Amino acid sequence: MSVIIHLASASGNAFAYVWEDEAGPAFEGPRWARILGAKDMGLALDGLFLVSPPRPGAPWKMDHWDADGSYSFCGNGSRAALAIPGAPSGDRVEVLSNGLTVVLRADDAGIGIRMPEGAEFGLRESGIDCPFPHAYGWIGNPQLVIEHPDVAGVDLTGFAPSFRHHAAFPEGANVNVLQVEADGLARIRSWERGVEGETLCCGTGCAVAGAWLAMRSGLMRWTLRPAGPDPVTVEVESLESGAWHGLWLSGPVRYAGALPTSLLAQPGGPRL
Repeated sequence: MSVIIHLASASGNAFAYVWEDEAGPAFEGPRWARILGAKDMGLALDGLFLVSPPRPGAPWKMDHWDADGSYSFCGNGSRAALAIPGAPSGDRVEVLSNGLTVVLRADDAGIGIRMPEGAEFGLRESGIDCPFPHAYGWIGNPQLVIEHPDVAGVDLTGFAPSFRHHAAFPEGANVNVLQVEADGLARIRSWERGVEGETLCCGTGCAVAGAWLAMRSGLMRWTLRPAGPDPVTVEVESLESGAWHGLWLSGPVRYAGALPTSLLAQPGGPRL
């Protein structure tokens, strides 16, 4: 049976979405994610979501796998899900994404997501030796943010992997390099685990970076310019001892269309 895969992007990161009631018992999230994320398959997506049909009075449930098949919360992909046909509507949509409670909304910047919050989320000591100012944040996945004097010129291929695999981070970490350009404006580039390379925009990394900038500067709203063409906005209602409340990431999302899985079959290659 051919399954329809919907494609959508958020601030440059592209994802596949499959409806749970169409996937069937043979669906294997990690395997599908590895196939759809493979660079030699022509899609090279950043991740795969299995989304449940919306049910009145209940959070919209979705699960995400990175391109390497690992199960991980994804902020940009959760945002982009609101663009696919059949997604719930409303001013605010409560979502259970990889078991974490978030909220989606349409706003002036595009689609916003209120990040997970609570005692286990927030900014923490990194435990690493780094010559640049830096911060570590847990936002449902691990994020290291490093302030660097030359974000455009830094060679992430040489710079990021040692931090991504640092012994201080048992689960690894996404590595985000940040450069403040003006009050409320910064440039950011991200090296993501699971993709094992630079992406156009790491949504959760941008959110942690924005929270760190807000804590340092007192400015509670920041525009971040990632590697991709679309800026994102990060705003936070309050921060206390590194824990955030009302941390929102907003930016453009786009629906790119749909294709049946039968189109992905290649002679001698992997098949969904």
